[in-house]
Amino acid sequence: MKLFPRSFKQLCLIAVLICGSVCLPRFIVQPATAQSKRPMTFMDAQEIRNASAPAISPDGKWALYSLSVPNWKAAKRFNDLYLVSLDGGVASTRQMTFTKEKNEGNARWSRDGKFFVFASDREAPTASPAQNQLYLMRADGGEAQKITEAKDGVGAFAFSKDGKWLAFSAGKDDEQQIWGLPIAEIETAKPVQLTKHATPVTSWQFSPDSNRIYFLSPDSVDKDNKARIEQKFTVRIRNEDPPLAHLWALDLADRKESRLTSSADYSVSNVTVSKDAKWIGFSGSSKDRYQRTVTEAGIYADLYLLEVATGKIERLTDNKEIGESSLNFSPDSKWIAFSAADNFEYFRNGRVNIRPISGGQWKELGDGFDGDVSVGFWSEDGRTIYFNEGWRATSQLFALSVETGKVTPLTKENGVVAISQDEDTKKLVVSYADSTAPANYFIAPSLASVGNRAGWKQLTDANPQIKNIALGETEAIQWKSSDGKMVEGVLVKPVGYERGKRYPLIVQIHGGPAGADVLRFNPGYGSQTYAGAGYAVLCPNYRGSTNYGERHKMEIGGDYFRQGYDDIMTGVDHLIAMGLADGDKMGAMGWSAGGHWSNWILTHTDRFKAISTGAGTVNWVSMYAQSDVQRNREFYFGGKTPYEDFAKWWDFSPLKFIKNAKTPTLIHVVDGDPRVPRPQSEELHMALKKLGVPTEFMVYPGNTHGIPDPRNQLVKAVAEFNWFEKWIRGKQGWFEWKDLLKTLKDEKADEKKEEKKEPVAMPEQKG
Repeated sequence: MKLFPRSFKQLCLIAVLICGSVCLPRFIVQPATAQSKRPMTFMDAQEIRNASAPAISPDGKWALYSLSVPNWKAAKRFNDLYLVSLDGGVASTRQMTFTKEKNEGNARWSRDGKFFVFASDREAPTASPAQNQLYLMRADGGEAQKITEAKDGVGAFAFSKDGKWLAFSAGKDDEQQIWGLPIAEIETAKPVQLTKHATPVTSWQFSPDSNRIYFLSPDSVDKDNKARIEQKFTVRIRNEDPPLAHLWALDLADRKESRLTSSADYSVSNVTVSKDAKWIGFSGSSKDRYQRTVTEAGIYADLYLLEVATGKIERLTDNKEIGESSLNFSPDSKWIAFSAADNFEYFRNGRVNIRPISGGQWKELGDGFDGDVSVGFWSEDGRTIYFNEGWRATSQLFALSVETGKVTPLTKENGVVAISQDEDTKKLVVSYADSTAPANYFIAPSLASVGNRAGWKQLTDANPQIKNIALGETEAIQWKSSDGKMVEGVLVKPVGYERGKRYPLIVQIHGGPAGADVLRFNPGYGSQTYAGAGYAVLCPNYRGSTNYGERHKMEIGGDYFRQGYDDIMTGVDHLIAMGLADGDKMGAMGWSAGGHWSNWILTHTDRFKAISTGAGTVNWVSMYAQSDVQRNREFYFGGKTPYEDFAKWWDFSPLKFIKNAKTPTLIHVVDGDPRVPRPQSEELHMALKKLGVPTEFMVYPGNTHGIPDPRNQLVKAVAEFNWFEKWIRGKQGWFEWKDLLKTLKDEKADEKKEEKKEPVAMPEQKG
């Protein structure tokens, strides 16, 4: 039985009868008592709906957003558009589009606010971003009007600042160009091809003065390479050498293109333009194809500043293996800033570097703050930079003084806060989530009062069904580790927790390791489902995690597992000493770095009854060459490669200690995982089989570091939960496909019941 109907349209039809207008279908949730609430399931996690960041109208009165709704039958997500008044908040929401198994999104307001444009695949034979066209719609209602007929679909699109053009990219990936529609004739005119470049346009943006479009394009296209793939010669070349990409300008007045960069030493990316349109910042990535992979490019790039009037290019940084953010301009175009590791030393805290745009000495800001400092958005006077950053088991908004470099926290929420400022209206858009609800969007009245959550106006309520689910109490807890340092983590107590009663414990270890578990909804790996089943869950922020200062993050460099392992185990001991955890009924699990630590736990203690390890390393020596990243691994092993210090890499490999393994272990990996490749899991599985340790091995299809599809995500979640039930609680059996197939069967039955319902006769709907 579903918690809410699948069809937004049906709910809206009913809502029209009730309230006389097209209201937001809020899955009308009746107040639930503690007794009537039910535990959370893994399917509930799959059903979570996500609202996109709202687009604010030019007059600052309205916001448009899309709601991503999962469809289990199709194993996809579909989106519709919603309009909400900033004054009225969530209660004023109207659904603007109604499409079944199609997508509407990326809404953009015209500069005068009279209409908006969005991308949709509503007329495509199958739902696909590659088949998006653009549609125009007015905020006061009416049918959406199709304004493009691009053969291969529309890509990125944007309005010029002067309100004269709507530009969009279209064409096959290797032929994409920029097209435009004049706003004065947008409903009747045919698109005009603006660029006729010899190679495809890969990314682009309007200049702030609307006189130009800046775009990136590769210097060449390997037609033979394309032809061989079309002829089924599909061998993949590792680190294939791509052509250099460079920056071009299209003058809209005469449609002439001009080349702005041409160096043979770098490839251009991350283009930013000053508000006065006189300066351009960009990153130049190494021409070395082994330093231009997706994962390595950032640390082998430097920043450049281009003066538009003269074409002069200044190299701003010259750092080896240190990545910088994009170049950022102050609102008055007098300052340039970027963030990079402190003193340009690998892996240290991020700092903001700033100097006058005209030249001079760089000044480093944020030295007194033991966390990462970055450039989010500026105050209008250029005296303050605002940024979001993780802080212990939360995320907050901070202010950085350009004059003094001092960092000041502006929010102190017991959850996850992320705040951005709308460029035109200066409205503050807040994304907020905590342990009781997934993320929703709000509007904060001002920066002066942004720390007062009571003053925020809620714009979205994406998951009201959560009010009917019983959740385990979630809190941040601290304990003393083996070296005397206080360590923190997130504890999720069992639903209906009784003080003094001991519960089975699952330790869920986050990935990274440069990451952190925070007080968000359903932290860890589905912790609330475990809480609903009577487990306590600990998500430790062990040494190597972010949010706790530079030393905490870097301390495992050269000594990867030792202290982090102690942090985790002392956290377990703390919960046992509290009388909360049953030390004889414990399991451990993790993915990526969490899988690394799970494998280390497997080979260094038999205190756990079961382990589920995903995408974990077992042999660091072989892992180094198999993975798509190397530099960060060198940091964790003292700055040397395994070819220079084989012994250290082997000494921290769980495989070296595999004969100690006794815990039943479930292994997961994605078949084509580039980050922690499948052979690592193969080595672990073979070793456990030969040693007689109970083990099962699940390989999921895909070429990503995480499981990409919802059905297999559910398989993994259910399988490891049953693995713990078997080995911790002694339940019979383990994993039955019929249980998952029944879930799918029940969902289909609910779909059919819904389709058979008598339709409600209603006035014609909009959109």
